[in-house]
Amino acid sequence: MCGRYALYGPVSRLRECFDAEPEGFEFEPRWNAAPMQWLPVVREEPGGKRVIQLMRWGLVPTWATDESMGTRLINARSESLAEKPSFRAAFRRRRCIVPANGFYEWKLVGNTKLPFYIHPVEDELFGLGGVWEHWTRPADGVGIDTFTIITTNASTAIRAVHDRMPLILEPATYSAWLDGATPLEQAHDLMQPSAGLTLHPVSRAVSNVRNEGATLIQPV
Repeated sequence: MCGRYALYGPVSRLRECFDAEPEGFEFEPRWNAAPMQWLPVVREEPGGKRVIQLMRWGLVPTWATDESMGTRLINARSESLAEKPSFRAAFRRRRCIVPANGFYEWKLVGNTKLPFYIHPVEDELFGLGGVWEHWTRPADGVGIDTFTIITTNASTAIRAVHDRMPLILEPATYSAWLDGATPLEQAHDLMQPSAGLTLHPVSRAVSNVRNEGATLIQPV
């Protein structure tokens, strides 16, 4: 599962890393990004242009009658992505990339869950694989773009903390992932556990979604 992550790279780095233009939002660093919040997501428009827009974390399928369904769909397992009714249409045509600097997982030690911050060894910005949907609220016709983060089996480095991890895409695969014309078999092959990560324990303050700030990723 991936339920929290950090994104504090400046807009200039987002443009550089994902070759995409921010669309109508001001970027604020986030050290405790959480479900149901509006967060930057990279998608591809018809014609191939990449844009970064704010979407709400927690996918609401087009057929849902209640947007609260998004609270239960913050992650999608890679193994069943192509078959699950909630995700299969988005997986075919609406794949996206979720920029991040790192993410959190919790390890159960005795009766206590201890948080760990996990990030690339070189601390570079990276992209989490996701899918997105556009949902229209029946009551007023307002449209909402939402996304979910895909998870895979954990890599060896992460397995001591958690058995799942978010899908981390290699930069060379961004184009194939975002392109809706990419065959599903090829897109599925891109969903592999990632190496090159390191982790350290952090303050339990990150467990409270109201807490923010750079101190959350500092080792304890």
